[in-house]
Amino acid sequence: MKIAIMSFAHLHAVSYVRCLQALGVELTASDPDHVDRPAGEAGGPALAAELGVPYVDSYAELLEGKPDGVVVCSENAKHRELVELAAAAGAHVLCEKPIATTLADARAMIDACAASNVNLMIAYPVRFSPAFAALKGSLESGALGTPVAVTGTNNGQIPLDQRAWFVDPELAGGGSLTDHTVHVADLLDSLFDSARASSVYATTNKIMHAGKVEVETGGLVSIRYDNGVSATIDCSWSKPPSYPTWGGLTLQLVGTRGIADMDAFSQRVDGHSESTGNGVWLSYGTNSDAVLVAEFVSSIAEGRAPQPDGEVGYRTLQIVAAGYESVRTGQPVSLAPIRSET
Repeated sequence: MKIAIMSFAHLHAVSYVRCLQALGVELTASDPDHVDRPAGEAGGPALAAELGVPYVDSYAELLEGKPDGVVVCSENAKHRELVELAAAAGAHVLCEKPIATTLADARAMIDACAASNVNLMIAYPVRFSPAFAALKGSLESGALGTPVAVTGTNNGQIPLDQRAWFVDPELAGGGSLTDHTVHVADLLDSLFDSARASSVYATTNKIMHAGKVEVETGGLVSIRYDNGVSATIDCSWSKPPSYPTWGGLTLQLVGTRGIADMDAFSQRVDGHSESTGNGVWLSYGTNSDAVLVAEFVSSIAEGRAPQPDGEVGYRTLQIVAAGYESVRTGQPVSLAPIRSET
């Protein structure tokens, strides 16, 4: 099977490449926009050589190789262009989150893939973590009763020094609200299945990293679902540079019969580094990126639709868009019904 990597702009691209290599697929990459990034940011043929991946200079040449699937790891604002190119070439798509920076672009991407009869999968690896599987299993077994409320956190370090585009409002579509709301929103989408978000209230600030960036660096999003559940998401870039890892994601679900907690990165040994004077996390167990990538590859091989799909990406982006509108107006925002899914 042939898989192509379209752009190294996103930090996750390296992980996806390594996971794909472990699956034994034939890889090719192109990252023509690397020349426009700040000096010192890895990318282009140099990163491809470091990873041991054949490289071509343009997306056109990449798609001429007739890949079975592509992984889009560009800046958020460029997702639509690359997904439409891939769909037109007949390639299935795994696209980094969020699906796009606007709902119009997200819908266009879904429609383009549907018209070309190719899959559109969105990269939400946390739903493949054992911790989430256990929490979802507890809910589905009835052990928690009827869900009432959920509290989620997705906190991390600001990615300013590694990939400057993350704090560019045009390329990223926003700041921490864009970057970190969608992962938790995807978990809620999976947990509640047929339920949909009906209203959103959000607040943001730039207290952390004040003066360094234009975009928000902290936020809290409150969501009401049409099944009666209330959820909150802390979507802040609040971890300091000395934190043992980039950040983390937690969820607490309160039901009528019980409470369940999860830490998506609990498979770790905590320690202390004498050389750095800081704490360290030594991870073990399931690599959620690897399971995500395996789902994408197996869906192609088996001729089936993968999850999470483009419609999930659209619903999670709808929450983000409503969040920004709420920040602008200071009021809760009702979500319009989503067009029938395909």
